[in-house]
Amino acid sequence: MFVLTIAGRYARLLFNKMIIRLMGGVTVKNPLVKALAWRRAVLMIVGLPLVVSLAAMAYAWPASRIAPRDLPVGIVGTSTASQNVVESLTRSKPGGFDFHLYPDQASARSAIKNREVYGAFAVTPGSVTVLEATAASAPVAQLLGTSGQQLAIHATKLSEERLAPPAHDTSHRSRARKGVAKTVAQVTVKTVDVVPTSTDDPREVVFSSALLPLTICSVLIAAFITLSGLRLPGWRRLIDLIVGCAVSGLAAYLVTQGILGALPHEHVATWAALSLTMLAVSATSAGLIRLIGQPGLGLGAALMVFVGNPFSGSTSAPELLPKAVDDIGQWLPPGAGASLLRSTAYFDGHGSGGHIVVLVLWSVFGLMSVVFGRRPLTAPGDTLEQGAREPGDTSAEDLAADEPAAALPSLSPALEGHGPHSHARHAAHE
Repeated sequence: MFVLTIAGRYARLLFNKMIIRLMGGVTVKNPLVKALAWRRAVLMIVGLPLVVSLAAMAYAWPASRIAPRDLPVGIVGTSTASQNVVESLTRSKPGGFDFHLYPDQASARSAIKNREVYGAFAVTPGSVTVLEATAASAPVAQLLGTSGQQLAIHATKLSEERLAPPAHDTSHRSRARKGVAKTVAQVTVKTVDVVPTSTDDPREVVFSSALLPLTICSVLIAAFITLSGLRLPGWRRLIDLIVGCAVSGLAAYLVTQGILGALPHEHVATWAALSLTMLAVSATSAGLIRLIGQPGLGLGAALMVFVGNPFSGSTSAPELLPKAVDDIGQWLPPGAGASLLRSTAYFDGHGSGGHIVVLVLWSVFGLMSVVFGRRPLTAPGDTLEQGAREPGDTSAEDLAADEPAAALPSLSPALEGHGPHSHARHAAHE
């Protein structure tokens, strides 16, 4: 096995040289060097710019298409004013809102806390009340506030039109009615934040900024455990992944809440949400490595960092992204983890069931792939812990017993000349 290892490394050394020496002292140019140079040039000129462009597009395109799409909002009451609200919002943003009717503000507040809707509008003849939840999404809360202002302006115009006299009436009485319409029919706007964000993170900067480093670190955990150089059994890698993600999730929670104060409620559940999210990303990446080898690391990183993270809606809301992006993002660990983290940190876990299922499914897939994957991950010279054998592995002793020494391929004279006893053999011939 040692001889084969040395021969393989020497062959790779010759493969990368411009000139190789054949048996008998004949030297020729390596015909593969030119092809390798062309391949490297193509990768540098075409491949790398294409990858960079796709990565930039993955982050920039969803952000440039932010708009409400079937955003669930509540409407309080069934009066004519409430019907006017539905008509006005539908006319201003067709297909932007999914309306839910509630008999009173208490029911609407309860629906917001249960994460059934992002907010609600309560309209009376003289006012518009906007119930919002900045903890659910600060951009959505801002959108609802702007929509409330537009509703108030629209209601004011309707009131003025109702009180104003006909256009052809120029009497003193009609002029008095116009003055009353301008002074009395003013609709006010009141905004109520039902579930506010933490006072230490009022604009959700910490919350939205934490997802990307968590995703990257989770992929690094998978790479460290599966490509560390030790040939461990599958169950050892499984334990390492679970323990590593639990400890890393605790460290992330201590930073985001203990230092920055961005996750103020349900401490244990929030830590569990962070750990489960990291486990789903790490286990999936490690499982891909075990299934297809080292390219699985690149595939896992691309899937989680360049698809899952920008499609997650963590900086806005899933319903503000294009429909296909929303569907893909919420079925990947970063998107499901971000939504789960909101539910545990601010909404007492309401609306978290589906996100937990998604994260558990990815975690189970990854862990099973880690345990039963048969792709060799280590070089021939790496060490194997005592008593640890992976499924399908063959030890060096087994190979030595099965293959006689005569079956080993001979080395070239150039390599044999570098052996430790070459000088002794030359002396003996002399």
